Amino acid sequence: MSDRSAPGTRLLSLWRKLSPLPGGQWLFAMIFSRMVPYSGSVGPRIRHLEPGHARVEIPDRRSNRQHLGSVHAIALMNVAEMASGLAMMSGLPEGIRGIVTGISIEYLKKARGTITAMSRVTVPTVTTDQDFAVISECLDRDNVCVARATVTWRLGPVRPKVAKTAEPAPAGRA
Repeated sequence: MSDRSAPGTRLLSLWRKLSPLPGGQWLFAMIFSRMVPYSGSVGPRIRHLEPGHARVEIPDRRSNRQHLGSVHAIALMNVAEMASGLAMMSGLPEGIRGIVTGISIEYLKKARGTITAMSRVTVPTVTTDQDFAVISECLDRDNVCVARATVTWRLGPVRPKVAKTAEPAPAGRA
């Protein structure tokens, strides 16, 4: 892969190598959590990944709950964004990048237990910068939708890196 390879392409390649192995999904989740530290804070478990489709779980644990005992709204938003990103980014071709520019979420029901975020997207052909909305649904253990997020991605060609020039030291300082 070249320097222009999309991060999603690298993640998908790693997923395909690790997920069939014993402990491979766990190892992939650990690597993903190190690559994306904030997303790792909810303890994600990637259950399915292919271009345009991702399924991610977050466990029912104290650190993912709010004071009333249900899953925290921002933990739901986090896993919804993660599923949208994995689905979107794993389908982007080399030389195309994406970044979230907006997210909105509807909370439909109290979220309890393990939550699974699912996202399916038909990745568009990208030639210039464009915004693209991706839907993620957060399901409880009974497959009831407890939240639905719309994540807006700005997609576009990777821009060449501009070399930084060293600034001269201020006069009079050694």
